[in-house]
Amino acid sequence: MSNTNVETVTSTADRIKLGLAVLVVIAGIVGFSVLDSQSIGVRIGVFVGGLAIAALIAWFSEPGRRTLSFGSESYNEMRKVVWPSRKETTQMTGIVFAFVVAMGVFMWVVDKLIEWILYGLLLGWK
Repeated sequence: MSNTNVETVTSTADRIKLGLAVLVVIAGIVGFSVLDSQSIGVRIGVFVGGLAIAALIAWFSEPGRRTLSFGSESYNEMRKVVWPSRKETTQMTGIVFAFVVAMGVFMWVVDKLIEWILYGLLLGWK
């Protein structure tokens, strides 16, 4: 089964940029581990700095620009969502809890019925 919608990195420059970004992330992780004698603030700074530099490098590649565009479009779509009011949320939460309780009682009754049929009638253990 082939999927023709998959987009791959075709440019050599983009591959180099993404590879360099991965190496910078790895360098940040290694730096965090190597600097174990330093304070935790310095170690976290090295790691976060590595992530920031890698993100900056990746941002200048075509996949990075597509990702940024996707994030922008997702944010715009999220702004169009009509969120439920507090009253609607409370009502729906109550309905869900009531359904869970009803299903719990139903499953308990079915379990006891099956137990009675198997152990009481068929096997005679009780």
